[in-house]
Amino acid sequence: MKLSQFKFKLPEDKIALYPAPHRDEGRMMVLHRKTGKIEHKMFKDFLSYFNPGDTFVFNDTKVLPARLYGNKEKTGARIEVFLRRELNPDLRLWDVLVDPARKIRIGNKLYFGEDDSIVAEVIDNTTSRGRTLRFLYDGPHDEFKEQLYALGEAPLPRFIKRPSEKEDLERFQCIFAKNEGGVTAPAAGLHFSREMMKRMEINDLQTAFITLHCGLSNFRNTDVEDLTKHKMDSEEMYITRENCDIVNAAKDAGHSIVAVGTTVQRAMETTCDTLGHINPYEGWTNKFIFPPYIFSVANAMFSNFQLPESTLLMLTAAFGGFDYTMSAYKVALKENYKFGPFGDVMLIID
Repeated sequence: MKLSQFKFKLPEDKIALYPAPHRDEGRMMVLHRKTGKIEHKMFKDFLSYFNPGDTFVFNDTKVLPARLYGNKEKTGARIEVFLRRELNPDLRLWDVLVDPARKIRIGNKLYFGEDDSIVAEVIDNTTSRGRTLRFLYDGPHDEFKEQLYALGEAPLPRFIKRPSEKEDLERFQCIFAKNEGGVTAPAAGLHFSREMMKRMEINDLQTAFITLHCGLSNFRNTDVEDLTKHKMDSEEMYITRENCDIVNAAKDAGHSIVAVGTTVQRAMETTCDTLGHINPYEGWTNKFIFPPYIFSVANAMFSNFQLPESTLLMLTAAFGGFDYTMSAYKVALKENYKFGPFGDVMLIID
């Protein structure tokens, strides 16, 4: 496959700037991947497509309030600092991205907060925009993180062209988020409300959880035409034995396995064996899935409407079938579905 095959014109007004007023009230397109048939529903209607024992697999990563703004010592220049990962809690070391990067060199200090209460020193250059910061803070670690996070904003992707709001910290977080480390939300999971999770339980639908800390590569442009030469950034992931047993038992019993989002698909395909079972895992994945690809675990999938030429669209097309998926996207544009993490959702089933 070529990058250009995933190109289409997406008007800015098709990108959702805000989620639906209530999580579970968005629109849902249903794509039958064996026939290409399309149905137009509301998200709440998904229950009618599943049976008792079917198992939904969610990504429980918890999004950091990752976007901070500091001032450079002496010049006072405003610098955006994007928290990516805590490297060493004891030494207060963080892997970050800075913008504008040309102004930030080893030895520079950055001041955060209205009273400059948190100070960080640049101790290493990692990439063109990447830096390692050491925060100069003497208090307990929990206190430090609480103060650091209080300065942060929800890390909305740049294509959501509006200022961040305080409410975004809640909007851009799944209700089942548990394990801290993501810098973007697993968007398909944002549609699930507490009420819908309860209705799933009443309908005897099972749930399992994996953790894959979604990185910025989800929104990074793919820059090679030949997709076999594209390299995904590595992302940290965990799957416990308990959750593997839930998924594998359901699959062996003939129940549907429903991947809630592209990150869940990547995690399960990273760890699955020749029997289509997933296995416990603690480590990293840079698995890149694009058509043609045979999935071993899930036979249904939720995915928000993705942006052109994104790796998220490529995985979605691999699961739904390239021709059927791209045709469905043309229908989505015509029918005014909303794209992006705050947008509407597609359910792909057999």
